[in-house]
Amino acid sequence: MTRQKGYALLCAVVALVVALSAGIYAGAADAAARRGGAGSVTPASAGVWVGTWGASPVGGEPGTAADGMAGRTVRNIVHTSVGGTSARVTLSNLYGTRPLTVTHATLAVAAGADGPAVAPGTLRRLTFGGSGTVTVPPGGQTVSDPVPVAVPSDADVVVSTYAPTSAGPVTYHPHARQTSYVADGEHTGDETGAAYTGTTDRWRYLTALDVLGTEADGTVVALGDSITDGVTATAGADRRWPDVLADRLRAAARSGADAPHHGVVNEGISGNRVLADDPRRGAAGLNRFARDVLGRPNVKVVVIDLGVNDILRDPGRADPDAIVAGLRTLTERAHAHGIEVVGSTLTPFHGHRGYTRAREDVRQRINEVIRAGGVYDTVVDFDKALRDPYDPRSLRPEYDSGDHLHPSDLGYRVMAQTLDLGDLRGSAA
Repeated sequence: MTRQKGYALLCAVVALVVALSAGIYAGAADAAARRGGAGSVTPASAGVWVGTWGASPVGGEPGTAADGMAGRTVRNIVHTSVGGTSARVTLSNLYGTRPLTVTHATLAVAAGADGPAVAPGTLRRLTFGGSGTVTVPPGGQTVSDPVPVAVPSDADVVVSTYAPTSAGPVTYHPHARQTSYVADGEHTGDETGAAYTGTTDRWRYLTALDVLGTEADGTVVALGDSITDGVTATAGADRRWPDVLADRLRAAARSGADAPHHGVVNEGISGNRVLADDPRRGAAGLNRFARDVLGRPNVKVVVIDLGVNDILRDPGRADPDAIVAGLRTLTERAHAHGIEVVGSTLTPFHGHRGYTRAREDVRQRINEVIRAGGVYDTVVDFDKALRDPYDPRSLRPEYDSGDHLHPSDLGYRVMAQTLDLGDLRGSAA
């Protein structure tokens, strides 16, 4: 009996040690998850954190400097590329001039394809460092604690935030091509959408949605301008080229094809450039790369489509060598973090109001260097895929949205189909 009691005591001690060790490990994992980034630690049995949606903060929303969104609930609607069993969000006050205090925040699966209502039983209260209230300093951002919730792939997710006071200009992403909602007062916990009488075509404060699971093992980031942002895609239909790419990756996974399993995050900003910041069009690609690419979890590949606005928005003749040098710098920064780079040629814009023969010459010179290699690991020839075979300076008519610069829905689909899924595995040079 003495030996049995001793054995039982030993088992109890071992069990206590194991439990304490597991608690320490889980705490470290949760802390790392809240920090985000490619180096997040998660238990192997729970899968990995990946980006399922994202939107770059562009600037301070016009007309919000005085009152911001004080006393109102913002209900952002976003679309997932992959699913998971837990979720977390990133809120940004990058362009606020005062601290942003969020006293209530929730996440839920949307009840349907349209409207602010949420699916019953899916609403979760978000916390930040264990607290339901968080204060984000001007120029800062915060990542929520993970919440257990079954997030489907290819579905709408609802993220609601309430701030009782103004932080100054609202950090936002225009041209969302998605309807989101606003309610007077605190309604983050509402399952119905009755209180959400206001609508908006922009995302406010919310810049990322990550999921934990086994459906995907990495993230693909699309870094670009309005063509990646999808400003001419049909609103509410998720037809930007990164959306179609996500569709292709999911279809390949369902069919058992030998293709990577990645979430897709769209970090396109309309009017964005490689080299120059713009107060209305966001930080330059060089200056936002760390935030919008390296700051996303488990990034394996970045697809870069930047440079057209460096040509169109230069008051004189843009320097093709400087633009190419900037693109090479982006590739070098990605390689320093083990990220593969797929880069695109610059697409045609003949007929657009900014077209000149000199600008077309710059575009051709940049494309020549890109195709020759030495800029990216792999080249995707969006120019060749979209151009009119009878006038290579122009978009093919059925791929033209009508402004002779941005693709139509069909054009965006062709772009996504031009990408070789095998190039998205993620093996940096």
